[in-house]
Formats: sequence, C-alpha cells, structure tokens
Amino acid sequence: MNWGRFVVTILAAGNLLAALPAFGAEDMREVVKKLQARYEQTRDLSADFKQTTKIEGFATPILSSGRMYIKKPGRLRWDYADPNVEEIYVNQNDVKMYVPEHKQVLIGKLTQMAASQAPLQLLQGAAKLEEQYVLDQSRAGDRGEGGLPLISLLPKSDGNEAVRTVVRIVLEVQPKTYFIKRVSIHEISGNVSTFEFANLKPNAGLKSSLFEFAVPSGVEVVKAPSLSPP
Repeated sequence: MNWGRFVVTILAAGNLLAALPAFGAEDMREVVKKLQARYEQTRDLSADFKQTTKIEGFATPILSSGRMYIKKPGRLRWDYADPNVEEIYVNQNDVKMYVPEHKQVLIGKLTQMAASQAPLQLLQGAAKLEEQYVLDQSRAGDRGEGGLPLISLLPKSDGNEAVRTVVRIVLEVQPKTYFIKRVSIHEISGNVSTFEFANLKPNAGLKSSLFEFAVPSGVEVVKAPSLSPP
C-alpha cells in the first residue's frame, strides 16, 4: 500500500484561452481571489484524474489514474483504478485506505499525512489561500498554457509536522471557470506529484452514502501509526 500517493487535489479540465498577456504578482493575487471564490461556491465535485509521481533518483515516473469525489464539509473519496485498485475515504481527519488485492484496510489520521492535509483544505475552500500559504512572487512570470499566471505557493512555517516536507505547491487555473486544471506538489526529498483532472462535475448533489465505507467480510483492519510520503 502506498500512502504517499495520496495527495489530495481537485481539478477541472477545459479549453484554455489563447494569447493572453503577461501577468505580474498583482495578477497572481487576483487569480487566487477568483479561484478561492469559485471553490467557496462549490458544494461537491467529482472528476477523473491522472497522477504522475516523480521519485528522486528514479528515471521512470509512477503513473496512476482514477476518479475522485469531494463533498463539503471534509468528505473525500479517492478511487485509484490503474495500475492498482485502491479506495481512500476521508471524513474530516479520519482516513481509511482499502486495497482489495491485499484484503486489508489501513486507518489513520489526515494530519499525519505530509503533503495531504493542506491541499485538501485549499481545494475545499475551507481556508483562504494567503492565510495558509505565501505567494511566491519570484515566480510571478510563470504562466500556464492559456496565459494565466501559475500560482506558486509556499507553506507558512507554523510548526505543523504534516506540511514540513512540502516545499512548494504550483496551481494552474482554467481561465474561463477558475477551477484548477493542474496541481504539482514539490517535496523536500525532491519528489514531485502532479495531478491533472478532466470531466469535472461540480454541484451534482453527491450523496453522503458515496463517502461511507463498510469493511467487507474477511478484510483485516490495520491501524497506521504514521502516514508519510515515500
């Protein structure tokens, strides 16, 4: 089981606008405000995702894909379909990870999962971006395919063990909707996890039962004392 693959994000795909002008630091702040407003108005989301994880020292990245579902407040279901089937359920700070192949469920706390809690809070709109992160204005000239500035975030030093391994989070925003198109998590180890989302469905009225997990018969439940990235 790979707890390190679980870095929560929610992204929307769409057609990017072409030939947009260059943007500065102030424009980055404006994009942040519009992005935050979009997610504050979103009650639930579902999307297909593709994940690429580059491990420091390894030439070949790890590729995976599946579908994710999120519902306010604090409910998440993250289903990996390829290359292995895994189901991850989050209810506030409680996490359950089910791997049918191993006939095992690992349970733990989201706050123990470095690089996981902060992105989840960000994308649910539970906190203002600039309350949790510092905008990296030195990278204000970096832009996405459609011309909007990439949002580069530096986690604030708050003594939280759960975010100390995260060096930087980079978001690419869809110009028309201001949903997130891509997110990359850069860790101190040199590992980088990138997520791209498609087929986004916001405010579809996802049922609470979708986020509930009952342990199947014959499946072992194991407590995870520490959830850490690779």
